Amino acid sequence: MFWLIASTVVAAGMATAMIFLRLRAAKRPASIKKIILPPLFMSTGAFMFVVPVFRVEWTQVLEALLVGVIFSVFLIRTSKLEVREGAIYLKPSKAFVFILFGLLVFRIILKLIIGQTVSFGETSGMFFLLAFGMILTWRLAMLRQYLRLQKTIDTKKDVAKRV
Repeated sequence: MFWLIASTVVAAGMATAMIFLRLRAAKRPASIKKIILPPLFMSTGAFMFVVPVFRVEWTQVLEALLVGVIFSVFLIRTSKLEVREGAIYLKPSKAFVFILFGLLVFRIILKLIIGQTVSFGETSGMFFLLAFGMILTWRLAMLRQYLRLQKTIDTKKDVAKRV
């Protein structure tokens, strides 16, 4: 029970930190590096699967990743990039805060349900995969949107140079 409460408190803290980071990030231009690095850094957490208690079956891996991809749709819908002053910025969304906390509550409920039949280690592994699938999909969608906008900016610069 202690681990369940502790992991829930940590997840709530991370969600709160993410909201503040997201609000701060909207004030500075986005970049490929800023989009790619979070899932890259998070991927190091996969080392948890070296410890046998965290290992999960391949079906559980696929299930967790699929749920993460489904959850990412909400983040993708609220993450819009825009061109301002010749640079690409993340457009702040009021819905993002509610969606992030909604996903957190849903995740806690899922954890309580799954935690009754699956060990704490396996549950932790599955929820890491869920979060990774969600963040990776979200960031890939942002990268695609960023590259599209960057191409538009480059095209406009080329046209301006010719004139």
